[in-house]
This record gives sequence, structure tokens and C-alpha cells, in this order.
Amino acid sequence: MSYPSRSGRPERTKAAPENAPPGARRPGKCPVRAGGRSPVARAALPAVLVAAALTLSACSDAADSQAPGATGRGASPLPTPSWQKVTGPPRTVPAVRDFRPADGQGWRPSKGARIVVPAGEKSTVADEARLLGQDLGGMPVVWGDEPVRPGDVEVKLAGTNGKGLPERPDNAPTGNTADEAYTLTARGSRLTLAAPTDAGIFYATRTVKQAVRAAGGLPEGTIEDRPDRAQRGMLLDNARKPFTASWIEDRIRELGDLKLNQFQLHFSDDQGFRIESDSHPEIVSKEHLTKDEVRRILRLAHSRHISVVPEIDSPGHLGAVLDHHPDLQLRNASGTVLRGAIDISKPAAGKLIDDLIGEYGKLFEVPKGAAAYWHLGGDEYQALTVSDPAASYPGLAQAARKKYGANGTIEDLATGWLNDRQRAAEKAGRDRIEAWNDGFFKDTRVQADKNRTVGYWTGKEIGANDPATFLREGRNVVNLNDEYLYYVLGEPNQFTYPTGERIFREWTPAVLRHTSPVDVPASMTTPDRIPGARFAIWCDLSHAQTPQQIAQGIRMPLAALSQKVWDPRKPSMSWTDFKELATKVASRS
Repeated sequence: MSYPSRSGRPERTKAAPENAPPGARRPGKCPVRAGGRSPVARAALPAVLVAAALTLSACSDAADSQAPGATGRGASPLPTPSWQKVTGPPRTVPAVRDFRPADGQGWRPSKGARIVVPAGEKSTVADEARLLGQDLGGMPVVWGDEPVRPGDVEVKLAGTNGKGLPERPDNAPTGNTADEAYTLTARGSRLTLAAPTDAGIFYATRTVKQAVRAAGGLPEGTIEDRPDRAQRGMLLDNARKPFTASWIEDRIRELGDLKLNQFQLHFSDDQGFRIESDSHPEIVSKEHLTKDEVRRILRLAHSRHISVVPEIDSPGHLGAVLDHHPDLQLRNASGTVLRGAIDISKPAAGKLIDDLIGEYGKLFEVPKGAAAYWHLGGDEYQALTVSDPAASYPGLAQAARKKYGANGTIEDLATGWLNDRQRAAEKAGRDRIEAWNDGFFKDTRVQADKNRTVGYWTGKEIGANDPATFLREGRNVVNLNDEYLYYVLGEPNQFTYPTGERIFREWTPAVLRHTSPVDVPASMTTPDRIPGARFAIWCDLSHAQTPQQIAQGIRMPLAALSQKVWDPRKPSMSWTDFKELATKVASRS
């Protein structure tokens, strides 16, 4: 039987934003910088902000009064800036969940405007404020008990008088969508960003950045926003095709701007092992990421509230590792080596993989208190992709009977293998463990660890479990449906490049397999059971596209995914309008 293969398939440390402008206190006069903006600074502004600045009128003579969101002592009686009214609902990708319009001009970036952070320069929202200032062309940040003046942006943690939540680490990724909620109010020529956590503040800043790019600013009124699914992200196969650290960092920025919060890194496969290793340097491919580069990627990801999910796939897809450990390669009944498959009957095989899990579990640090993800792989083990595993691999069958009794099977042995690797990952400090759906087997004596999440990618492989089976037995399932969410280079084995339009029109998180929602009660498809989805880039035919072509090819699918995991309702925009908007607000890496 021929079936598509995923791999050759039929086969809070504070992280300030890059080049962040220094915060500065400004005198309480007409909002204009001393000396104005230099030609260099003006050139660095996004074009839309330059255009917005040119539409500003001179300061009016109207006296200011205490405005909503003002902090500390009363606001100084300063002139109120005026600008062309911002009309229509906020224009962002993903769209905001709720907007209550009000009468007024809205808010635009203006000369002399500042970002005010009552919680201070050492607060958990300081880096979000600096990043917003950078995104708005160098808007200065002021700290502490400052008045909020006309044209200013106030950034504060809700419910705490803006003073912060000391029990929560800085830049900690969240697993709870309530922690990612925010309120954004444009009122009386001021803009207020409020949220219970710095993650919520970060998403509010993304809304501001996009709204300025799309329409020059935000309309008068209040936005209440939060995501539907807690896990929203992208997978990158860095094993078959090496990508530079800078390319990966550009994608991290893009994910953050789309309010996506996970990045799964598949860095070991038959074609390459792509991260520097101290415990087993012999397995590392020539083109690889250094550990310092990985740490830099992690710092950037954490600053964007993105969890990184490392994956060392086993017991299959280990060709690059086993090239240097040939004694551990699996052989079939005729003695033929199965490249990429490890012999799970040998104790040394488990020790080798556990060494790597221990090493990289330490490398992929997470902020204190944050979820620590690890992906075990588990898919496409060659011993279990044949019609009669026991006949084809008698050595494994014998080892299974010895370990689990007369009725032990190779499926039991493979399940026990992943259970042991999960214990190694947990020992390394990982507490959110995942495996591919074809790493779970039916009717085994040995049960997969009950805390393991299913990464569901396909229903086409031999002996596939229907996703309904996993949901009914109480497992959580992350959606990586290969029908919509698989970008496989070269389009082998009937794969076609996914389009943003198809995701936008047809897919939902409940469409786990093929093209229809999973056949279970609606109570089993809620965000607590299907916590989200990832868009996967697989590099099966690695030279089919350049990194630049890949970046362009995934842009609209990622935008469409962000919309569908942020808001469960049918999009109000047409695909044509959505595509135009997504192009306009896209990250310019």
C-alpha cells in the first residue's frame, strides 16, 4: 500500500527589542521633539507613518483636561493635537474579536507623542513598550508617575494600578487564553493598552502596529480581544534543509506580529542533525546552528511570547545520527539495514537518544513557570509500516515477548520506547510532551503515557487512528492536518502547496483529518481538547525552493491560520479583502 509520508513520505530574562530607542522624559510643552526628526530617522519610519505625520495639523489652542487613562498627578494643560479622523473598524490580522465604536477622531502617531509606562522601566511590560516605540518610528518611552498627555500611549497592567504582577515571570509564554486578553481604548486623543499580563500587552501592541500600517491609526472606541485557541504556531523542518539563524528570527518576528505563539523546531532527521552537540559531536551536520545561535533565537522568541517546541524524532527518522552509530541500526529478517530506524531492542539505543534529550532539554530553556514543551516524534517507524511486523522483524518481536510476555508485540515495544523517552524528557524539565498520531497504536498491552498530547498530521498512513479515537479516550489533540497545513517542498506524493484561501474558507481547528470536522460531540472539540494548530514546513525535496521563496509562500497561509485560531466565528471579510489587508500589514523582515 502506498501512503504519503511526512518526511520523504511515500515516504524572564528581559529581552529588549533590537535597536530599541532609549526612553526619555520630555518637557511638558507643545508635543514636538527638540530639533525635530533627522532625515535619517525620518527615512527609517514606515511609509504609512511618514504619511500620517504629514497630515497632522499644528497644535490647537484647546486646553487639556484630565483624560481617561491619565496617571499620577493631573495632566499638564497642553494643546491637543488634531488629525484626520480615523474611520471604520480596526483593520488587523487576525481581526479583533470585539470593537465598540465611539464618537471622536481616534488616535494616530503624532509629533511629540510618547509611550507612558506607569509600572516603570523594570516592569514586565517595559520591553513591549520599547518594541512598540520602535515599531512606531522611534516614539520615546517615559516611565513611572508621568501624566498622559494628548497624543500619548499609556501601557499598563490591568487590575493592578499598572504596577505589575510580580509572581509572573517576564515574557513568560502562556497556555491560558485569558492571560492573552487585552483591552485597547482610543479616547480623547489618547491610546490606552491594558491587559492582565505582558503577553496581553504584547498582542495589544501588535494590534496598534498593524492598525497604523493599514489605516494610519485606530478609530475612537474600545477593543476587547483574546484568542480562541491557546496553541497557535508553525513547525520548521530544519533537518532536511538547513536555515540560517537570521532567517528563523525573521519568521519568529512574523509569527509574533500575527499573534501566533508556538514554534516547533524539527532539527534531527535522516538528512541532517542541525544543532551543535557537546555530548555527541560526531552526529552534527556540517551546516548547523550553534548553541549560541539557538539561545539568540530563544531570547527573541520569548520576547515575542512564543514557546519553542524542540523535536528529536525517534525511533524513526534518525539517519543522520545512526550514520555514526551503525551498530544501532535496525535490520530486517534478511539482514538489510533500514536507514533511519533505530533498533529499539538494544539498551544502547535508548541511552543515545536520552543523552541528546538531556542535552537539548537544558539548551531550550524556558522562562520560570512557563510550559516546557518537548516533541518525541514517534512517526513512521519502518518496523511498523509493513503488513506483518513480527515476520519482517523477528528480533524486535522476540524482544517484545521477552519484555512484555508471550503476547507482547512490536507495537508494545515501540510504545514502551516512547514512554521511556518521555521520562527522559521529564527528567530534563519538560512538562508538555507530544508525539505524532502514528506513534500511538491500537490494542496494545502497553499504554502510551496518559499525559502525552497527540500531534495529528494525517489519516493516510497504515493503521491510522481516527482523531475521534484520541478525543474519546480523553487525549488532547493539536491540529497539523496535512490536507491544509503541510507545506512540503517539491510537492511529492500527492502533496500540494497549501493556500491561505483554502485555509480561510474551509479549515477550522476541528478539521483534524481530511476535509471534514472530526465526528465527535462538540464538547470534545473545544479549546481545552483541541488546544490549537501549527502550520508545518517540510523540506522533503530541499532544493525545490529557496528560503526566500518559502518565506513568501507561507505568508498567506500563516495569516489565514492566525485568523482561524484567533476567532472561531466565520470571518467577516471576504478572502480578497483579507488578502489585501494581510499584504498591507505583513512584517517586512
